[in-house]
Amino acid sequence: MTSFLNITIAQLNFHVGDIFGNAQRVLDAVSEAQRDGSPDLIIFPELALTGYPPEDLLLRPSLKTRIDLALDELKRNIKGVDVLLGCPYEIDGRLYNCALLIREGEVVATYKKQHLPNYQVFDEVRYFTPGQEVQLIEVKGIPVGVTICEDIWFAAPVQDAKAAGAKLILNLNASPFHTNKVEERQLTLKARANESGLPIVYANLVGGQDELVFDGSSMVIDGLGDIRFHAPAFEEGLYPVIFEWNGKSLELQGETLPESVKPSSLEARVYDALVMGLREYVNKNGFPGIVIGLSGGIDSGLSLAIAVDALGADKVEAVMMPFHYTASMSIEDAEAEARLLGVRYRNIPIHGIYDAYMSALEEPFDGTTPDTSEENLQSRCRGVLLMAISNKHGYMVLTTGNKSEMAVGYATLYGDMVGGYNALKDVPKTLVYKLSNYRNSLSDGPVIPQRVIDRPASAELAPDQVDEDSLPPYADLDRILELYVEQDCSAETIIAEGFARDVVNRVLRLVDMNEYKRNQAPIGVRVTKRGFGKDRRYPLTCHWPAGR
Repeated sequence: MTSFLNITIAQLNFHVGDIFGNAQRVLDAVSEAQRDGSPDLIIFPELALTGYPPEDLLLRPSLKTRIDLALDELKRNIKGVDVLLGCPYEIDGRLYNCALLIREGEVVATYKKQHLPNYQVFDEVRYFTPGQEVQLIEVKGIPVGVTICEDIWFAAPVQDAKAAGAKLILNLNASPFHTNKVEERQLTLKARANESGLPIVYANLVGGQDELVFDGSSMVIDGLGDIRFHAPAFEEGLYPVIFEWNGKSLELQGETLPESVKPSSLEARVYDALVMGLREYVNKNGFPGIVIGLSGGIDSGLSLAIAVDALGADKVEAVMMPFHYTASMSIEDAEAEARLLGVRYRNIPIHGIYDAYMSALEEPFDGTTPDTSEENLQSRCRGVLLMAISNKHGYMVLTTGNKSEMAVGYATLYGDMVGGYNALKDVPKTLVYKLSNYRNSLSDGPVIPQRVIDRPASAELAPDQVDEDSLPPYADLDRILELYVEQDCSAETIIAEGFARDVVNRVLRLVDMNEYKRNQAPIGVRVTKRGFGKDRRYPLTCHWPAGR
């Protein structure tokens, strides 16, 4: 006898630590889904009650009490529909990463995540005990297998669920974004579907949390491995999917599926991730807006565009702080960027401030030759001004250094590194150019003057200075950094790609010796496969030979 199974994917944004607020978001979503349809089951992302990643909040003594109270609230208020949600759950004194099925006032099934990721940004072994058992749930008499995030990257959990009788696999996720992550997920889900012959419903978290951003991009894959539904990236939503049950297998009702969204270009995905990451950090931490040092260069121009797209022009203030070496075109272009994007704009020259510092340093600097000390002092003057504006108005300072610069230490501590967040922290310089061209191609027209993109990059801390006086061409530098930072290649492997030995050795030495700077840098969105921060943790005091 034919029947139908109606499942709603709740691709939502949960706030880390807000257990009771997150429980209310679950209840609101349940009410909305029931108002708009007749779901049999609503599935929420991994660790929805705590948000992801909760990190050492999981060690707080009050965690169990808070989780139990929130679950009591959910059990009292969820009626007429099954709800499967992720939360940390203590059983016999051990903490598990669980998926709980709530049905008519009770938790009727508990699945414990089997594969705990413990690499890159993931640290779940620190907190959780791995599960060992298959967990099937029955929804309208149909056996359904439950998995959580990392489980789907291994064949065994799905195969074991099938062997136990599952006709469908549900996968609850908190899978963060990086470039090409969507394609990696698709390949993995297709592999699991092809191995098992079972359809898979993949529900992912959306939103930003510190340096991580979750893109959603929830999916439904049929038993042949075809992607039948792809949810929008970087958007919250409730997405109903209907299966037809013939007593033996489930078939997707294609005509009832929500409209699917194809993954956008790499530049569009990265740009949207940067916008969401900044918006989430500013708003979730309660800042009224941001202030940014606008130099007339491409990094600050792109950062300004991201800030306006994330927060609105009314929450962004740009400050140009010229010095003797600031080109007139830089002042003109900074003002043009501010005007095009409609932000508040100030021009505060730093000549007098710099002279006052140099006067105070006359004795300590006596008998020395001008060098980077004087150059860095210019940057530190600007940092003082930005932090003063931040203190006075409560705005967060947005820094603008890109990944290429941060990798080799081409930034000034307590100068251009001063701030609370860096939208470009994990964006290589070559990608900065691509993102700038992408932003200029959008329907509202160019917001970064073309000559900002075309002119040679310069910190303008010395006469006629350009970045490539001190660094290799950015195309070469970024490839070397990708091999060393993201892929852990040795110096010899990188040299074998055709790069000069002295260039490779110098770049790798700069990366290693500037770990102390990055350790003090603001956080920023992770968009590559391996960023600086939780992704790459190296000792500051270290005698490891460079490039080995």
